[in-house]
Amino acid sequence: MEKLLGFSNSALLASTGGLLVTILLAYPFASVLPMAGQIVAHIGTLLFATGIKVSYVARLVSLKQLGRPVH
Repeated sequence: MEKLLGFSNSALLASTGGLLVTILLAYPFASVLPMAGQIVAHIGTLLFATGIKVSYVARLVSLKQLGRPVH
């Protein structure tokens, strides 16, 4: 469970960073990207948001199994 906790923390951080980048590309910098780039940025926003949710649930499960407080 320690490995799952470490992996889920890393995945949570990476997904948050990816989400921020794709939001910036999809909205404020959309005029710089071609249409295909905008489509990829919008799809990336959905995928990274899903990654945040899945990694957070994995983090909660590992904390509960380790007997640590779940906030």
